[in-house]
Amino acid sequence: MRQTKYIMSGGLAFSEDKDMDKLRRFSLKGWHVNDFKLMGYTLVKGDCSDYIYSVDYRSLKEDEEEYFNLFSSSGWSHIASEGDIHLFRAHPGTKPIYTDRETRSEKYRNSSNSMMKLAIPLAFITAFTWVGAIISAGILESLLIVAATFLSIIALPIAWTIMMTYSNKWKVEGRKGLVNLVKAIPFLILLIVAILLLFVGTADNDPTISLLTFMVAGAITLPTAVWAVMSLYHKIAGRKD
Repeated sequence: MRQTKYIMSGGLAFSEDKDMDKLRRFSLKGWHVNDFKLMGYTLVKGDCSDYIYSVDYRSLKEDEEEYFNLFSSSGWSHIASEGDIHLFRAHPGTKPIYTDRETRSEKYRNSSNSMMKLAIPLAFITAFTWVGAIISAGILESLLIVAATFLSIIALPIAWTIMMTYSNKWKVEGRKGLVNLVKAIPFLILLIVAILLLFVGTADNDPTISLLTFMVAGAITLPTAVWAVMSLYHKIAGRKD
């Protein structure tokens, strides 16, 4: 019988609570998470135990030992870290890591601040690369299109994850208007893309602009398809659990 297994994550920015609940259900069956994996977690076989799980987001430097000792003294054992994301577990009844609105808001603020350090320069580089591709020609244009396409594939999911992280923060703070705005953004983008595609289809545009338009459309369609597949997967996995 195998002693390790892999399970997918729904994305901590999108389904943190569902991920933590799922890890608890697996622990009840004797499968305990021991590390992060690409888009998920690795579990190891052990005795059936009831554990609750929680994640924290913090950039650690010199205070790493003090940080983990603080959680340990509160009953939370450190399981694994991936960058600025830290996974903990405890026995049921242990006081939550975050107990009030202010500290829960700080948790998501730490997450968004960490991602913004990467997202802002990446967004500027991607934008400048696309501008360069539009105004250039020949081999340089082709090279810049390839570079811009690659950067966009990385930048768009990061941007969407940051928006969802801010949405989680605003939800904790009770700012329903901003949360509803984030929910409406995909529909607004779909409308803009539809208009752009109509414009591209009826006008003789620069091929670079046309490619950019279709990329934006693909950037929406692909994540939507992935989300649908992952949702179906989690529903099926939930029934099996």
